[in-house]
Amino acid sequence: MTAPLRPPQGLLGRALATLDPGYFAWVMASGIVSVGTSLLGYAVLSRVVLGITIAAFVVLAAAYLARVVLYWPFFRQSLRDPKTAMAFFTVVAGTDVLAARLSMAGHPLVTLALGAAAVTVWLALTYGLPFSIVVAARRAVLGEINGTWLIWVVATQSVSIVASAAAATARPGALADQLPAVAASFWGVGVMLYIVLVVAIFLRLLLVEVTEAEMGPPYWIAMGATAISTRAAAGLLVLHTPGARAFVTSLRPFVLGFSFVLWAFGTWWVPLLVLFGLWRYLARGYSKAYEPRLWSVVFPLGMYTVASYSLGKAAHYGFLVSVAEVWVWVGVAAWAAVSALMLVALARAKQSGGEPAPHAAGDTLS
Repeated sequence: MTAPLRPPQGLLGRALATLDPGYFAWVMASGIVSVGTSLLGYAVLSRVVLGITIAAFVVLAAAYLARVVLYWPFFRQSLRDPKTAMAFFTVVAGTDVLAARLSMAGHPLVTLALGAAAVTVWLALTYGLPFSIVVAARRAVLGEINGTWLIWVVATQSVSIVASAAAATARPGALADQLPAVAASFWGVGVMLYIVLVVAIFLRLLLVEVTEAEMGPPYWIAMGATAISTRAAAGLLVLHTPGARAFVTSLRPFVLGFSFVLWAFGTWWVPLLVLFGLWRYLARGYSKAYEPRLWSVVFPLGMYTVASYSLGKAAHYGFLVSVAEVWVWVGVAAWAAVSALMLVALARAKQSGGEPAPHAAGDTLS
């Protein structure tokens, strides 16, 4: 692996150079909490979090662009590192989550624009990252695969969700007719990616020594990926436009059955991930300070609410809606807690004049 680069002096320069490749998980987490609270009828809270989501999107988009322009060596090193590269898929997922929320707010053109931008980035990352990682590694990559790789699944399913949302509001025509097939195709690709990657991750956990640093928040994406896959399936099931009706009807039994399997498997993950967290923080005494990767815990918790509610409504499973009505507050509480930790970390960083905090460097994502 390339030797770590020396960060520049100063708070802003250091923050940009070492910006976590997965920081768009902040947008993902805030956006999905806004979606969940809107679905459950908490309109004021949803709008407040939506405002924060938009602000986070603008700030991070500018920061990522500045990192590319001003600190290219740091950006390039992140792209080549198997432990960090896949985190860039948070850009796709964050953009799509915001697009889906704005679709709910009645902004179809903005939804299409954000969705088009997201799928463009998805295409570049989907074919560019695996190729560059494997070619540049010159060694077995299995030992460096971790929960971050499942962001690839989340990003893929987020494209499916936006395609379904756009299909529901598009005017009759070629675009409206093709979007359901696009949504279903991305859902299928996402499901297959999840199966492949989760097997590889299980093998890694069994074959490679697990440390407290390794067993970090990104493993929560194992649950989040099943939740967003369930939500993407629900988006297909409720498509009733003329161009989608026959297509969705033919797929409905498979999509409905498999989406419930995904929801159940995601539910199975939760106690195991809690145990991993207790082992990391209590048994091994890992630092409880803020780290950007904590947003990778908030997003799955929020998405579990949305997935449960959406599938419950689409399939008329009342118990899933009941789960969502309770679980929504788990996501809100996690979002509020991590937001508070982030504000405290920011205040401390200003006081220290830009000295790096433990576990804060962007190029150490695990």
